[in-house]
Amino acid sequence: MSGSFTAACVQFTAGPDPEPNLRTVSDLIRRARDAGADFVMTPEASNFIESGRRRREKARREADDPFLAGMRSVAQETEAWLLIGSLVIDPAGEPDLAAGEMRLANRSFLVDPGGGIVARYDKIHMFDIDLPGGESYRESNAYRPGGRTVVTETPWGLLGMSVCYDVRFPHLYRALAQSGAVFLTVPSVFTVPTGKAHWHVLLRARAIENGCFVFAPAQWGEHTAGRRSYGHSLIVDPWGEVLADAGGDVGVVTARIEMARVAEVRNMVPSLQHDRRFTEPGLVARPLAAE
Repeated sequence: MSGSFTAACVQFTAGPDPEPNLRTVSDLIRRARDAGADFVMTPEASNFIESGRRRREKARREADDPFLAGMRSVAQETEAWLLIGSLVIDPAGEPDLAAGEMRLANRSFLVDPGGGIVARYDKIHMFDIDLPGGESYRESNAYRPGGRTVVTETPWGLLGMSVCYDVRFPHLYRALAQSGAVFLTVPSVFTVPTGKAHWHVLLRARAIENGCFVFAPAQWGEHTAGRRSYGHSLIVDPWGEVLADAGGDVGVVTARIEMARVAEVRNMVPSLQHDRRFTEPGLVARPLAAE
């Protein structure tokens, strides 16, 4: 694990229709490549953001998804590594689909410069919450949760994949780092209230805890039905330093990734070597008697 490369996060505002989103994302990937990026990442739900029945109607299987096909073509055209943050995918016909399962998959893809799909990851943790101000989300109604962690090879080191709400579950990232990941990807559609309160601190914490670079491409702006996304796509180094922040706008941010930084930080704070097994917490049923 040595050398360096340039990473880029694409930030945009996905609409309800895949075709214009594909044009926008493709242009931003080309812009990132022109700026010297070797590895370009897009946000969660890059193909479209839609609600209810219309989401189901627009979802396609992998083999039939024009957005995925377009991204694979852009990878070939630009000769860049791409992380397609996630796509809304219809898993119909997939071998692991439970009988009667109708929910969609929220699936992240790693694509090589030849357009080949290197790895897939289905978002594990579903965003089922009620926020102050009336915002309410029930992802588990629309999406089936994934059940498999993914660590995959890149030319620069091992990458651990995740999506958005996963970031609130630190044991996932510990498992990825313990399996050798030096990069963690967190493509997202973060809400404005949770983004203002938690986005930066959560991503910096995941980087610090695990001595990893964190790449978090994010959606920004107003989508279908008034949904608003926080933006601020981030690239964070293993010490928790923010190397790039896209703020609130459509565009691309880049950062030079020095791989020696991982070993440097992990040598300073070797916490990955200090994990210990422990028993599950036990409830003390009553105060201990005085001696």
